[in-house]
Amino acid sequence: MDPQAFIRLSIGSLGLRIPGPALKSSKAGIHAFSAPCSCEIRLRGFPVQTTPIPLVSSSEVTPDIHSIATSFYLEESDLKALLTPGCFYNHHAYLEITVFMGRKGTHFGVGVKRQQIGTFKLAVGPEWGEGKPVILFNGWIGIGKNKHENGKPGAELHLRVQLDPDPRYVFQFEDVTMLSPQIVQLQGSVKQPIFSCKFSRDRASQVDLLNAYWPGSADNLDIETGRRERKGWKVKIHDLSGLAVAAAFITTPFVPSTGCDWVAKSNPGAWLILRPDVVRPESWLPWGKLEAWRERGFRDAVCCRFHLLSEAQDGAEVLMSEIRISAEKGGEFFIDTDRLMRQAPTPIPSPQSSGDFSALSPISGGFVMSCRVQGEGKNSKPLVQLAMRHVTCIEDAAIFMALAAAVDLSIEACKPFRRKFRRGSRGSRHSL
Repeated sequence: MDPQAFIRLSIGSLGLRIPGPALKSSKAGIHAFSAPCSCEIRLRGFPVQTTPIPLVSSSEVTPDIHSIATSFYLEESDLKALLTPGCFYNHHAYLEITVFMGRKGTHFGVGVKRQQIGTFKLAVGPEWGEGKPVILFNGWIGIGKNKHENGKPGAELHLRVQLDPDPRYVFQFEDVTMLSPQIVQLQGSVKQPIFSCKFSRDRASQVDLLNAYWPGSADNLDIETGRRERKGWKVKIHDLSGLAVAAAFITTPFVPSTGCDWVAKSNPGAWLILRPDVVRPESWLPWGKLEAWRERGFRDAVCCRFHLLSEAQDGAEVLMSEIRISAEKGGEFFIDTDRLMRQAPTPIPSPQSSGDFSALSPISGGFVMSCRVQGEGKNSKPLVQLAMRHVTCIEDAAIFMALAAAVDLSIEACKPFRRKFRRGSRGSRHSL
């Protein structure tokens, strides 16, 4: 399998040093030193990211060089857009970090503004597209208008900006998951078959799935379009030889919670993600658990929460991701260890790695996988990206295909439970 080129732009080792004179000259006075500090990180074409910055009181202290505040992942088209001048923006694209003190909000009904301390800018250059590891900046730098007031430095920002190659494998389900599609690897315009996906369900759930794709069928007008539970759904991932190399199945049925017609967080449905047992080929071992439920609001969302099941301790679970996906438009489920490092730095075991997880340590963590799916009632053909460093064999990729299939099917499993009656009956639609 040949990967596609991606790069990871990481910003970390953040720290803010504000000398005494700078504090006294600020509008917030000495209290500003105890106020929270944060920064907004901007890169053209990407959403603004906000992260806190710790205050550093001693000139001898250097922030942890391994701490990552945020990361941007760029593919070839992103780099091309950043390096190409446009008509409606500056000739040069920049990584821009604006530092603030205080919080946005109100105090006794009066708006409170954050105090802007200063801005750090780093131009996007040709070295961004060379595909080599490079440290773009590392150390302290003065920021703001009072960089050298009275010959003394003002506020200083410490940061480390680094580029690293982050090649990925990209896969596409060629049809809706319920129709047991082939899974191909994408490399430019070339599609290479890698896996096949086999979906099955028990008899009790067949009517539910039939109505999901043929809701206008006259034979089904008097049947529930969503029975009171959705269970018995299974997915197996096969390699090109036909050997099953990963699987997922519903362990906790998707059922409406008491007093409502949807799957609530208090009682989520759940999938078990399985890998083959290398010792006993006919057996399966649990690898992960995916829970899903629906959150109602102005725009409904399906929430997916993934736990890795520890091999070292029976029953131990490690939270790796919890993502909200628009029920109407769909969205992206992902696993990114950078976003979990502050809580619990945890390596992600490779399904066939026999417990040797050294290559997946938090320091070499970051992006692991993503799965883009469509919303309810749409022909969702999941698009999956896997970081190459987390794939050591074909089974590694297969287990993430099973997880992606479970995420995609959870969008349908979390649809509201409603009835549809025969034409002419009192009330053509009725919610249970």
